[in-house]
Amino acid sequence: MSNENHLVQVVKEETKGEQWSNKLDFIFTMIGTLVGLGNVWRFPYLCYKNGGGAFLIPYFMFVLFCGIPVIFLELAVGQFTGQGGITCWTKMCPLFTGVGIGGIVCLFLTLVYYIVIMAWALFYLAYSFTNDLPWATCNHTWNTPTCLADTVTHNFTPGGNGTNNYNYTSPATEFWERKVLSISGGIDEVGELKWDLMLCLLAVWIILWVCLFKGVKISGKIVYFTATFPLVILFILLVRGVTLPNAVYGMKYYLYPNLQRLGDAQVWMDAGTQVLFSTAISVSLLTSMGSYNKYNYNCYKYTIIVGCINSCVSFISGLAIFSVLGFMAKEQGVDIATVAEHGPGLVFIVYPRAVAMMPLPGLWAVLFFIMLILLGIDTEFALIEGGIKSVLDRLQMQQHRVPFLTGIGIISFGIGLTMVTEGGMYVFQLFDYYAVSGVCLLWITFFESITIGWLYGNSYLLSGGFPTTFLQWLRISPMGTGCRLVFGFGIHAMCPSLCPAEVTAC
Repeated sequence: MSNENHLVQVVKEETKGEQWSNKLDFIFTMIGTLVGLGNVWRFPYLCYKNGGGAFLIPYFMFVLFCGIPVIFLELAVGQFTGQGGITCWTKMCPLFTGVGIGGIVCLFLTLVYYIVIMAWALFYLAYSFTNDLPWATCNHTWNTPTCLADTVTHNFTPGGNGTNNYNYTSPATEFWERKVLSISGGIDEVGELKWDLMLCLLAVWIILWVCLFKGVKISGKIVYFTATFPLVILFILLVRGVTLPNAVYGMKYYLYPNLQRLGDAQVWMDAGTQVLFSTAISVSLLTSMGSYNKYNYNCYKYTIIVGCINSCVSFISGLAIFSVLGFMAKEQGVDIATVAEHGPGLVFIVYPRAVAMMPLPGLWAVLFFIMLILLGIDTEFALIEGGIKSVLDRLQMQQHRVPFLTGIGIISFGIGLTMVTEGGMYVFQLFDYYAVSGVCLLWITFFESITIGWLYGNSYLLSGGFPTTFLQWLRISPMGTGCRLVFGFGIHAMCPSLCPAEVTAC
């Protein structure tokens, strides 16, 4: 018997471990995994910053030649071997086991980073059950004399030269920086532990533990709600946004194409990084998800469907966000460029600030932060499950799932405490820039594509029943990733101060 047929026969005969109860468990888990916070707080700003509608050209190119094929690669490898993100490489190409180990390291760092965002969202949600939102006015103990409510700035008269000669801060900014974060002067000033945020962090971990300690049999059912309800809320926010006065003003800024930006290498870097970040590839997560499938499951079809859903949600999120920003900018009488932000600044300052200007602000605030929490929970389900599956398969300790889950929770909670101190925001930004996106994910994507598409051999996967289209895709996807690596090194060489500047910004 040939080696390839022998391997396929061994895999088919081996008793696979835990599996999805049905196809819908897998589909909804994949939707919840791929549709996350990156779709809401990252894609809209990147699209606006990098040429509006022109940004969609490199974005969809990377989705086609890097995102979808690598999603299928990782799912197919997990389904083919029945193993997690480390041992699958040991079985297929032991020399590249480090690809799986590197992915698990990135996964663990992403796990810690994401839960802190959910803790912030839970904190905001607790303050949202009122129409008198605390980030709408300046009469609180954390406000400073320079605080000026948005209702005042709308009627503010600029200086004689047409510019604002006064320095003021919005109540939303002060609520975020002085109440939520109590941010210190730098990463060297750790400050005190924020006990309210610590309790939010603990509450999120308890929720995740309860949902995950029984494995995918339970979490696979929970995602029916957590994967679909955020999309319903997003649609409601979209309808509300586009019906606001001057919403078209914001959507024009979001989509107006500036084709000259396509000559900027940074635009292509941002497009590729967004695809990697939002599709959860390169962190051994999808491999573990695929390992719960039956051997002959048609994951090829659902990879394309879920990948398209992910891109559509990103696009719709941009419409929902920028329609509201257009309303906000016109209400304040400023250019939309002054209010458009990304990351924490978008979801914890700009959007809450815009919500405070709407009728029934408490309702829209509750819906928005529930959506953020559920998007984060979906991603955390997959991150934790993927990490546990990969490590336990490597250690051959599958029977110790609950103690290992508890240990991961305690360790991650302990590391997360560094991000809920007064200097925690600076630690968070280090994780954001260096750990969970960028060159580290690029290298892992590049090597796993090369390993399967060029080193492992087409005949093995063909004997496993995977379509030839997949194999052709794999030969192209390393080229796209390699081009991004070249762009990245070129930008870093030309702008060596870029990274520190972004990390230290708030």
